[in-house]
Amino acid sequence: MAQHIAQKLRLTSALLGTVTRKDLAAAFRAVNPRTAFDLGRADKWLQGRAHPRELSVYEDWAKLLQLEQPGVWIAESDLPSFTAAVCARHGMDRGALERLAAQQFETSAHDDRAQSIALIGSYACYSRAWSPYYRGQLIKGSLSIEGGPGVHGLTAHYREALPTGQLVLGGPVTPAKRGLYVHVREVGGDAQFFFSLFPQSQPGSVLGGYMCGTAIIGPEAQPSFTRILMVRLRDPVPGAPAWGGYLLPQGSIAADLAALGIATENPEAVDRLIGRFLGADGEGDVGQIPPAEFRAILDMFDRHWLRHVG
Repeated sequence: MAQHIAQKLRLTSALLGTVTRKDLAAAFRAVNPRTAFDLGRADKWLQGRAHPRELSVYEDWAKLLQLEQPGVWIAESDLPSFTAAVCARHGMDRGALERLAAQQFETSAHDDRAQSIALIGSYACYSRAWSPYYRGQLIKGSLSIEGGPGVHGLTAHYREALPTGQLVLGGPVTPAKRGLYVHVREVGGDAQFFFSLFPQSQPGSVLGGYMCGTAIIGPEAQPSFTRILMVRLRDPVPGAPAWGGYLLPQGSIAADLAALGIATENPEAVDRLIGRFLGADGEGDVGQIPPAEFRAILDMFDRHWLRHVG
C-alpha cells in the first residue's frame, strides 16, 4: 500500500532541485516521455490528499532517483528507509536533504498564499439576467473577496440589489491550477450560486467565466447559467448594500465602471468587448431549460417507475 507519498515527492524535489511542480513533472518526462506523472494531479499528491494509482509512475520514479529498488518499493517503503536509500545512492546527508525539502515546501506554500492574497479585493460584476421578467437585460452585482487563515483561506460575498430586496450570498473561494471556483450560499436563505472562472492572472484586473444557479425572480424554479465578468475596483463599491441591480437595455458598462473609478481610454471598445463576451452564449445569452421539456421526460419516467415499483 502506498504511503508517505507527499513527503517522498518533496524529498525527491529537493534532491533534484526542482523548485516547482512543473519542474518536477519535467524531470519525470525526462526519464519517460510518456510518463503517467500528471501535473494536474501532482497538487493533490504533494498535499497528501491522494497518491498515484498507476504502478508505472513509481517505476519512472525509481529510474529518476537511479535506485536499485523497484517502483513498488518506493510506493510501500516507510519514510526513513526511503530517505536512507536516496541519501546513500546520491551521497547526501540525510539531515541536509530533509531541511532542504522542508524549506522548499514552505516556499511553495508561501507562493500559493501570495497568489491567494492577490485575489483579495472588490469587484463589479456583470452578467445576463435570469429572470423572465428582465429577459435580455444585464444585471450588476458586487463581489468582495476577503482573506483568512490557511493557504487558500479566502471567503467571497456576492451581492445583488433586486426589486424584491438585497440578495447576499457568501462562501469559500478555491484557486486551482486550471480554474478559480467560488461557491456561495444565501445568508438566511436557500439560494446558491456557483462560479467557475478562468484561473487568476497577474495583475488580476478582471475575473470571468460562468455563473450557475437558479433564477431568483420568476414564477418557476429554473436552473440557469450565464457568463459573468468581474472587474476589479481600486476601492470598495460605494454604498455596497444598495449598489447593483438591472441595467437599462442601452446602458453602458464603461460608463458604469467610470462612476466606480475605472475610467477607460476607449469606452466604446470596452462596451463592445464586454457585450460580445456576455452575449456569446446564444439566444437570450442565458442557458435555461424550459420546465415543460423537463416535465415531459419526468412524466414518462415517473409513470414507468410507478408501473414497475415493488
